[in-house]
Amino acid sequence: MSPTRERRRPSEEDERDRAALARERRGRRSEEERRRTRAARPATRNRPNRQVEIRRRWVALLTVLTVVAVVYLLFFSSMLGAKEVSVAGARTVPADQIRAVAAVPVDKPMIRLSTDEIRDRVAAMPGIATVEVSRSWPNTVEITVTERTAIAFFDSGPGGDGVHLVDGGGVVFKTVPSRPAGLPELKLPKVSADDPVTRAVTAVLGVIPEQLLKQVTTATAKTPASVEFTLSSGKIVRWGTAEQTDRKAKVLAALLTQEGKIYDVAAPELPTITS
Repeated sequence: MSPTRERRRPSEEDERDRAALARERRGRRSEEERRRTRAARPATRNRPNRQVEIRRRWVALLTVLTVVAVVYLLFFSSMLGAKEVSVAGARTVPADQIRAVAAVPVDKPMIRLSTDEIRDRVAAMPGIATVEVSRSWPNTVEITVTERTAIAFFDSGPGGDGVHLVDGGGVVFKTVPSRPAGLPELKLPKVSADDPVTRAVTAVLGVIPEQLLKQVTTATAKTPASVEFTLSSGKIVRWGTAEQTDRKAKVLAALLTQEGKIYDVAAPELPTITS
């Protein structure tokens, strides 16, 4: 009878060797898989990267083309050029005359128009006090004017050039064929916006109450501080300067209820009446 062979039980050392060998094999497989994965990644990423780059180039090209088109339309094309000139605020000065003086170039690109130059040309017109010029896209230039308002007139007399209207700043802006009704006459050696006496007289006429202004027939002065005027009743008012208008008007209203010829309110604290 043959002896029974005993199966050798693996030792702990054998178990450790087998486990280490298994880990090494798994590690090798994992490393190989990682290498394959890394090798495959550039191939999968290259295509999207190229598409993004192409898309970016198209966007950049379209942006440049858009900017060029906008610049052309704004600065060189007549599509956004001046085609109409609107005038507001004109009453006595003809709107067509204002357009002619403004001389807005037809079809010139709106953005290249000099609104300051247009304004200066219109402002030089005698009957115009203030001017505003603006662009109304796409094709209209808007001109808004404030006309001068006559506050008095003067007659250049025989051999002169007629009757002239004067505004509140002493500017002589219009010649008329006859004396206008309802306006006082300036009796001055010189009438000009550069003359201090003229400016003083027109300043007084511009601030006195309307009810009093309607009674003034003539206004004069020798110095800027000695303005006086004659009323339709024949009474003379020595007004002085344009200061303390309200107080002077109240004092004068009280004085005019008394008999007299000359009413002096230049110093409203010490008014006088002279027969």
